[in-house]
Amino acid sequence: MSNPGAGFEYPSQDVSWLKRDVLLFANSIGVTANELHFLYELHPNFQAFPTYPIVLPFKGTDHEVIDFYTRSSSTSIPGVPKFDYRRVVDGQRSITFLKPLPPASAGKSFQIRSKVLGVYDKGKAGTVVETEQSLVDKESGETYSRAVGSAFFVGQGNWGGPKGSLGPNTLNFPPPEGKKPDAVHTLQTSKESALLYRLNGDYNPLHATPEPGQKMGFGGAIMHGLFSWNAACHGLLQVLGGSDSSNIKDFQARFAAPVKPGDKLVTEIWRTGELKDGWEEVRFVTKVDGGKVVLSNGRASMICVGIKSKL
Repeated sequence: MSNPGAGFEYPSQDVSWLKRDVLLFANSIGVTANELHFLYELHPNFQAFPTYPIVLPFKGTDHEVIDFYTRSSSTSIPGVPKFDYRRVVDGQRSITFLKPLPPASAGKSFQIRSKVLGVYDKGKAGTVVETEQSLVDKESGETYSRAVGSAFFVGQGNWGGPKGSLGPNTLNFPPPEGKKPDAVHTLQTSKESALLYRLNGDYNPLHATPEPGQKMGFGGAIMHGLFSWNAACHGLLQVLGGSDSSNIKDFQARFAAPVKPGDKLVTEIWRTGELKDGWEEVRFVTKVDGGKVVLSNGRASMICVGIKSKL
């Protein structure tokens, strides 16, 4: 069966950001006071945390709150049903960093250019939409980052679409078997963590008020999947990369289970020792302390300047 929707390109989206936006982002994902180059605009090495582009499709050029449901559903994918964004969660995200991101967009014109890679009908469970989003300098054509993500529309399947695999996202990156983690990073969330993170532009009510989560079977509000994803990237960069953005080339993880505000996140990290063009493959798993895995399939390419690999 052909894949309806595959190759569809969304209208290009203008995006912009201020220094205060990257400061807020760093604060919201657990960056700490000994990393002032992410947290203080007058630091001589002030920089945006590298995963900041992941929030730009939500934020656009806005500095005011927006209606998440209206914006998300404003463009339909040809050949597939119109999905209900009141019942959507993240599936998996990867990002490749191609150029250092300026701490503010002033003086340049940036766009997010998005296209559909595939739409997959998973029956009663729902539908998966896989997209690619590139952050591009509109004038020069240079690409700063490229992200691939899958959105899972809960209970919105059985429309006759292809059941197929998720293309590149079918690759699995489990932790090395029988090896203890080389490092562990912990982050204690609070009841307010999602309420802070949403100010980056991701205003999905699922993360603010209990009603959407109750309807979806989560029992109430849950953390943004991308909060945990960004926080895990920060953990890897802090522990292994010397908190230096130039020491990470790419990063990915699969969203395995929801996180509740107030949960403690524990990220177990393994160095593999496998090098490609000077970049070492690192693998990780994030769990709720004492409980379930919330991020699986975790992988990054890094220059490791921190903890040595354990035998």
